Amino acid sequence: QVQLVESGGGLVQPGGSLRLSCAASGSILSLYAMGWYRQAPGKQRELVARITSGGRTNYADSVKGRFTISRDNAKNTVFLQMNSLKPEDTAVYYCNADQTLTSPFGSWGQGTQVTVSS
Repeated sequence: QVQLVESGGGLVQPGGSLRLSCAASGSILSLYAMGWYRQAPGKQRELVARITSGGRTNYADSVKGRFTISRDNAKNTVFLQMNSLKPEDTAVYYCNADQTLTSPFGSWGQGTQVTVSS
């Protein structure tokens, strides 16, 4: 089965930046619209950003202007550049196909932890 692996999370101060990566074990990632999702403690998972197979993007209002989603089809990788981070951005970040109920990448992975704190 094709799997996704998230990486790049860590501890950062408010106002700092992180770049998350989502790498696929297969060569099919470029065929799908992809999204970054996050889940904070006690909260439901929410969509943060999405990118279509053609490169069109959408962002949640809470991150618009601060986060940028991109993809490198040759490397089967999706990125999330996060700038001007706020404590409210603290969460576990996951990637998946936008069509989550019929995702070709199986169930949700473990994600990568992003902690924004002084």
